Amino acid sequence: MTADGRIRVPADLDAVTAIGDEDHSDVDPASIERIWAAARYWYRAGMHPAIQLCLRHDGKVVLNRAIGHGWGNGPSDPPDAEKVPVTTDTPFCAYSAAKAMTTTVVHMLVERGEFALDDRVCDYLPTYTSHGKDRTTIRHVMTHSAGVPIYRGPRVDLKRIDDSEYTREQLGALKPLHRPGLVHIYHGLTWGPLVREIVSAATGRNIREILATEILDPLGFRWTNYGVAPQDVPRVAPSHATGKPMPAPMEKVFKLAVGGSMHKIIPFSNSERYLTSVLPSSNTVSTANELSRFAEILRRGGELDGVRVLRPETLKAATTECRRLRPDVATGLVPARWGTGYLLGSNRFGPFGRNAPAAFGNLGLSNIAVWADPERRLAAGLISSGKPGAHREANRYPALMNLIASEMPRG
Repeated sequence: MTADGRIRVPADLDAVTAIGDEDHSDVDPASIERIWAAARYWYRAGMHPAIQLCLRHDGKVVLNRAIGHGWGNGPSDPPDAEKVPVTTDTPFCAYSAAKAMTTTVVHMLVERGEFALDDRVCDYLPTYTSHGKDRTTIRHVMTHSAGVPIYRGPRVDLKRIDDSEYTREQLGALKPLHRPGLVHIYHGLTWGPLVREIVSAATGRNIREILATEILDPLGFRWTNYGVAPQDVPRVAPSHATGKPMPAPMEKVFKLAVGGSMHKIIPFSNSERYLTSVLPSSNTVSTANELSRFAEILRRGGELDGVRVLRPETLKAATTECRRLRPDVATGLVPARWGTGYLLGSNRFGPFGRNAPAAFGNLGLSNIAVWADPERRLAAGLISSGKPGAHREANRYPALMNLIASEMPRG
């Protein structure tokens, strides 16, 4: 492993750059090149073996590029490892970007009358009643105010993470930190199992199947669902813990929020068990191009290529701010604006760049994003395979997001 946890940045960046089909007819090509220059500058920090970025403007792909290696250039890979350059079609785990797909499915099912946001969770999961949890509604879950932002229960048997009966027992044993609806704190891990089991109990169908049959398959997506089939696991490029460990206080909070240290959870997230499970909070496998195309559904008000997923009024309600979440390590130690499941942009520094109050989507661990910005007519996907601790170039990622917002102006 390299001493500082960095990758070996190639001298010739063009040799490890892939460019997909792009249409610059309605944008300034110079803006696209400035955005890509910022992405290259971020890559040079040495924290990400691979980066993919895809931007759609008015439905046209104006940038679809990748840089780095899918395999062979992680900080723990030996210098003589076979290095496989990334392409725009290389799939990666997009972690909590999964919440954008899951939130979309939930609102689609609410619209169809499968359940209501103000239904109680225990109406569908009868064991979810102890310690005052009987008052928890589906809206509380979706708005990260269910009171269970961290997992405080029996040690989880990872071999049974797809077992519904077992998962419902574990959820039933959860002890909330506070009563439902009191405060909003990001539910990084508990959110997914809760939503998965609510959807399953209400519809009798697995949420992975619903996402595939109702949205992905009709629109011809190759990836973008929770996990992959066993035969596709080798095609998913691995993620890597990079950089130096977090400071001890932050590391402690991070472990509580996500269930372990970066150097522990990232190897597990590369495993077949993780990549073939159904984890609606955290294991969507996708490409930046497909994330951008999914965001285009949202940018267009819930419809793409003749497939209506949501009504515009449903999406408007889902992206209306419910309350600001308290700062925590999972949200970068800054307050976050949230709708009902979607993370919202802001005028100040926000998850989707400055001066982007109409933007919405979700982020993934770490430096991964899927978002729609209707004011800019923008649908975007960004994936990076490094999971860095503290490093001096950390501001290059938000600088890229800010530049995208400034080069793709409103109106």
